[in-house]
Amino acid sequence: MIGISDIEAAAERIAGHVVRTPTVPSPGLSALLGAPVTAKLELLQHTGSFKARGATAKLLSLSDAERAAGVVAVSGGNHGIALAMTAAALDVKATVVMPRSASARAVEIAEDAGASVRLTDDMDSAFSLVNRLRDEGLTLVHPFDDPVVIAGQGTVGLEFAEDAGELTDVLVSIGGGGLIAGVAAALRARRPGVRIWGVETEGAEAMSRALAAGGPVPVALSSIVTTLSAPAVSRLTYDHVSAQVDEVLVVTDREAVQGSLQLADHAKVWAEPAAGCLLPAARRVLERVGDGARLGLVVCGGNATTGDVKIWAERFELL
Repeated sequence: MIGISDIEAAAERIAGHVVRTPTVPSPGLSALLGAPVTAKLELLQHTGSFKARGATAKLLSLSDAERAAGVVAVSGGNHGIALAMTAAALDVKATVVMPRSASARAVEIAEDAGASVRLTDDMDSAFSLVNRLRDEGLTLVHPFDDPVVIAGQGTVGLEFAEDAGELTDVLVSIGGGGLIAGVAAALRARRPGVRIWGVETEGAEAMSRALAAGGPVPVALSSIVTTLSAPAVSRLTYDHVSAQVDEVLVVTDREAVQGSLQLADHAKVWAEPAAGCLLPAARRVLERVGDGARLGLVVCGGNATTGDVKIWAERFELL
């Protein structure tokens, strides 16, 4: 299990390489939800998402030989962007494998940063290809099945604990589970009384399926939220979530897209549906816990274009 000392060490390692993103009360979201809301704005990270933290922690931990071999990662979008930009800054050659469902913008950003991008038909084949490239000698930077990466993501929770006012409930999106595993480890050490809620979208509910099964299981992916679409969680992230997270909630794609629109309207931030899913989940949390709740939201990323969101909103008749 990743401990607070691991996360503190990661924070020292990545300092100066990543942004200490704002932690701010949101009057607009507080009015919308009817309870005080504090947002951790990871979408303002220089890569557009929290993924810079784990990628940076991992790359800085590599030996000279591992860096010289070049790094490879599989990604639904944000991890690939983070790896490409971080590798470029550290003069490391990067290969990113993405499914064709990844946004064109994510592919463009990774390529512009200098990474070699390989596209596959789906996420399962993306994981298969990245494993083959690892076996051929490239150094794997896994998006979530790596304690160094999780500790890096845990610095989000460390900063949230240090910078936020009083909180009763913190909501965190889940793809493969690296972010919530790290955030939960930090919060359990620094704010043990806070309830922690994970959020997934239907068609990408790898963690909730794992919790029901007693361990990681493969899931069929159908969600439009590709940045949350892991074909399975890892034993490492499962162990952290099962031990440290109160519950994992699942919302629809439509609700997630509506949440992105509401974040724009009420919080004045442009967030992708991977963060938009927090708002419908927050309403459920408030129904469960009743009066006195003070919510913390980890707004994990903002790498969806206006065109992407417009297409999704029209599909779900939200515009």
